[in-house]
Amino acid sequence: MTVLLVLATFVAFAVIDWVLNRGAVEQPATAPALARPDYVEGFLVPQTVRYHPGHGWVLPERQHLVRVGVDEFAAALIGNADAIELPKPGRWIRQGQQVWNFMRGGEKTSMVSPIEGEIVEVNAEVVANPSLLRSDPYGKGWLMSVYVPDEESTFRNFVPASMVMTWIREATAKMWALQPQLAGATAPDGGRPAAEPLANLTPSEWKRVTSEFFLT
Repeated sequence: MTVLLVLATFVAFAVIDWVLNRGAVEQPATAPALARPDYVEGFLVPQTVRYHPGHGWVLPERQHLVRVGVDEFAAALIGNADAIELPKPGRWIRQGQQVWNFMRGGEKTSMVSPIEGEIVEVNAEVVANPSLLRSDPYGKGWLMSVYVPDEESTFRNFVPASMVMTWIREATAKMWALQPQLAGATAPDGGRPAAEPLANLTPSEWKRVTSEFFLT
């Protein structure tokens, strides 16, 4: 009788253990912790997006569909834009082609597309409120979604992931070299660049400096 009780107890524990372990396996995985934000010379440079040398970023949303915007370095150079001009959905754009514009003080600066494909959607919210470009360049300040049929060929021309940090450092050093009187200008907290580091430039100077960085 004792032996039977011991066996029954063992079987009961085995069943309970199997049920608990099975339940643990079948439970959905918890969401991964968000990666710590990456800053280079005070500029936010997320590793979750890919960067084009003209300072546009690309984030794959699903196969052949990407979201496009401008990195924070570019958004800072653009500063307080009066208006943003985006192409219309349905247009085919090519990598390296000037496709969107920013207006300031009567001058226009353009940026090149980081990818090739067909525009699916544009962000009407950022057109209506250009300040989103500076306040949230990787979020609400995105510019457009694009259908990209040849992802492999397009992505080949991005800044290599291992070089992104160096690339931003060099761009920042070049910016201060072009405008030495602004070198080291930061926000009140001392760690982030001023919201609009080129604010004191005339519209024509602003266009010249941004065009150099934006490869236009």
